[in-house]
Amino acid sequence: MNQIFKNSRLVRGVFHFSKINPKNTQISRQICNISDDFQTESWRSMEGLVKCSVNYVPLTPLSFLERAAIVFRDRTSVIYGEKKLKYNWEETHDRCVKLASALVHLGISHGDVVATLAPNVPAMQELHFAVPMAGAILCTLNTRHDSPMLSILLEHSEAKVIFVDQQFLEIARGALALLADKTQKPPLLVVIRESDSDTHDFEYESLLKSGDNNFAIRWPRTEFDPISINYTSGTTSRPKGVVYSHRGAYLNTIATFLLHEMNSFPVYLWTVPTFHCNGWCMVWGLAALGGTSVCLRNVSPKNIFENISLYKVTHMGGAPTVLNKIVNSPPCDLKPLPHKVKIMTGGSPPPPQVISKMEEIGFGVNHLYGLTETYGPGTYCLWRPEWDSLPPDEKFILKARQGVQHLCLKEVDIRDSTTMKKVPADGKTIGEIMFRGNTVMSGYLKDAKATEEAFRGGWFHSGDLAVKHPDGYIEVKDRLKDIVISGGENISTVEVERVLYSHPAVLEAAVVARPDNHWGQTPCAFVELKEGFSVGDQEIIKFCRDNLPHYMAPRTVIFEDIPKTSTGKIQKFILREKANALGSLF
Repeated sequence: MNQIFKNSRLVRGVFHFSKINPKNTQISRQICNISDDFQTESWRSMEGLVKCSVNYVPLTPLSFLERAAIVFRDRTSVIYGEKKLKYNWEETHDRCVKLASALVHLGISHGDVVATLAPNVPAMQELHFAVPMAGAILCTLNTRHDSPMLSILLEHSEAKVIFVDQQFLEIARGALALLADKTQKPPLLVVIRESDSDTHDFEYESLLKSGDNNFAIRWPRTEFDPISINYTSGTTSRPKGVVYSHRGAYLNTIATFLLHEMNSFPVYLWTVPTFHCNGWCMVWGLAALGGTSVCLRNVSPKNIFENISLYKVTHMGGAPTVLNKIVNSPPCDLKPLPHKVKIMTGGSPPPPQVISKMEEIGFGVNHLYGLTETYGPGTYCLWRPEWDSLPPDEKFILKARQGVQHLCLKEVDIRDSTTMKKVPADGKTIGEIMFRGNTVMSGYLKDAKATEEAFRGGWFHSGDLAVKHPDGYIEVKDRLKDIVISGGENISTVEVERVLYSHPAVLEAAVVARPDNHWGQTPCAFVELKEGFSVGDQEIIKFCRDNLPHYMAPRTVIFEDIPKTSTGKIQKFILREKANALGSLF
């Protein structure tokens, strides 16, 4: 463990594992259950074996781009915009090398942090390679953050440079102004722009052109070196900085394109934000397969269908809210699909009704589950051929499950959060989803206490509640903090939401707990109606009572737009605050 800590610097001069005191190191050894064989590398005692540059190099997704520049050099790497900006993989490689060189000329050193604030534009693809090529750590920031939050994250990460798309320039300038009032030096601002309207001291293309295409890439010193920091979405509290390693990113990249069922030369439409879990690691994965990124600045059903038709898109991804927008889009936005488009969905349990409608349109829906702390996808609903003959309703219920761990994750299990004992695989007993393996985060930046708590008992605690079915597939029931406890009964908000989604007038729904003087808590439903529909709260309540045990039916229904993060996750903490403010119903 000490060797891992010494070789796993998170951020130069900020926080690294080698600075953990002996007491914490001992705790971490117990948490992670590192074997003595790993510590002593017992293979060294075997005659004739040697570990050297011939048979060992640190795993890193940077190797995917090096290979792509040779194997796929003439294949299109990226397409973007009305001007149809297009590069091939050889050009993308050269641009990334020059950008890495330019960053080093700016003074970027090993372990420095380089931040971004940008939508799905080609620069984001290039920065995912160029920043680690310079030996630095990429920190992709959520474009929905306001200036105060952005300044907090820049201060926490100690970013030396921030690349900002022109669309978010004023927000970034506001954040830098707030940082200027503190002792910390604000990061250097580099603007990503698409027009020649403004001039800036540092502009993306000008900076890139100043680089040297003969620059020697700074490969990671060990595969446990950090490659990126991803801040959690902040759906429940202040975001935490989740640190990814080169090794974890490499392995999760492979796992992700396998569960996407991708062959060589996929065409991927970017509807998943590139800043979210590094685009579920697919930014790196497309280089491994010689694929094409179709960048989409603004995600709408109309843009999705137009790009699928124009570029013969084969794969895409999105939260259930993206799927919901597609199935409820006006007929004028819908275009016949040229072929079945495979779409991965995750972020929250998708209603079976939405999956069914997506497949009616012509999409092939696969369901995954994970967290920022698991590099995005951690499990997926591996489809079994024997399920093909089931009635449609049964098939879509199965497809909505979260399934089994992917190839590069050692283990996922459902356990009691306190005792750490396995729950029976009966499809009824609820426990917490827990992970361990190579694609679990290195830890939370500058927060050893939170890391130790998350890794308690030798597992990463997800905070999500689920059951395990007899076939080994897991099914999420709720977030630990979202469960409604009414009169001693545990109510899964996910189950209530599924019923709400089956109402013909409901576009989106979210259920949280409302305080109650008698029952403790009661379900409170926030509902967004489809355009042209008008129903009252009593109709919604009666519908739920007709389709659920009565104690599970909402006693309060509020009609309003439902707040979401930029990745499509419903911000239940906002809804909980509103429900708490209502007080007891009686």
